[in-house]
Amino acid sequence: MKEVKLVGVSKYFGSTVAVDNVSLEVNKGEFFTLLGPSGCGKTTTLRMIAGFEKPDKGRIYIGEVLVNDLPPEKRNIGFVFQNYALFPHMTVFENIAFPLKLKKYSESEIRRRVKELLSLVKLEGFENRYPRQLSGGQQQRVALARALAREPDVLLLDEPLSNLDALLRIELRRELKNIQRKTGVTAIYVTHDQDEAFSLSDRIAVMNKGRIEAVGSPDSVFNSPRTLFVARFLRYKNIFEVKVGKDTVELFGRQFPLKDFNVEVAEGKMYVAIRPDTLHVYTKPPEEIGGDYIVLEGKLVDKLFYGSETEIYVNVQGYELITLVSTSLANTLKVGDNLYLLVSKKDLKFLTP
Repeated sequence: MKEVKLVGVSKYFGSTVAVDNVSLEVNKGEFFTLLGPSGCGKTTTLRMIAGFEKPDKGRIYIGEVLVNDLPPEKRNIGFVFQNYALFPHMTVFENIAFPLKLKKYSESEIRRRVKELLSLVKLEGFENRYPRQLSGGQQQRVALARALAREPDVLLLDEPLSNLDALLRIELRRELKNIQRKTGVTAIYVTHDQDEAFSLSDRIAVMNKGRIEAVGSPDSVFNSPRTLFVARFLRYKNIFEVKVGKDTVELFGRQFPLKDFNVEVAEGKMYVAIRPDTLHVYTKPPEEIGGDYIVLEGKLVDKLFYGSETEIYVNVQGYELITLVSTSLANTLKVGDNLYLLVSKKDLKFLTP
């Protein structure tokens, strides 16, 4: 396993900036995810690390080696494609053995290594089948085994679960993470799926328009968004424009001292995000609330049932706030009821545009 480092990397396709001055470091043995919407530059970044695309600016290192001019076969990487890219005329055994034959492994070593990998991806007994005889999940496991066959320094995965149904994706997420842990390989994973990124990754980089807008652990990225794009992409539902003065901030028609929020924000227009699960609902004004909390009064305007929980919509001074309550509580509420929402000031996330 080796670390990967990008320094000021950019890639252009004509007048289109696909990747814009990206710098990042992936540690040895880390599961690192590039997360973002289609067209944000994450796959192009992965392909530059692999050597399938050449950066127009910047440097890429695998370990201590500058690899900008090295072809893919000289980088000792494994690559798992979105569409599996298995050889249809080869059996499972032959697909996995293919990179080993290219490296001139002995027949006995090839048999040993393929057997190990079949066990690792839980496909013992499938070695004589052809790709057409496998399910999508089985084909993806073969593709993963083939990528691991040459014992790569870095494993690159481009949306490998996107063609699978929802239940199978969840099942394979756990298996994929377990395989990465067992092998200890440095893994860089590309996805647009937030659930995949947060469940698999040691660290995440959120990309937008060719740039990285956030990097950190899943917990820090999710709980501390700093930009409007990141909060929206991570499905924060309550996002509002606010006015920040020199010493105050206007929220829901009220003025609050800026020092109450213990954040560094710029004067002028900003945004605030509030996660639904941080808004607590009361049918009467809550008592004995300290200065660390804000109480908002509003009217219930809608309810959406989601099993044990119900999403409710509350109008507060013309702002519609969304939160979750137990369905047993929601069943006692009706549209038009007065409600009180309690939120801690530390749970208000200030965002730059």
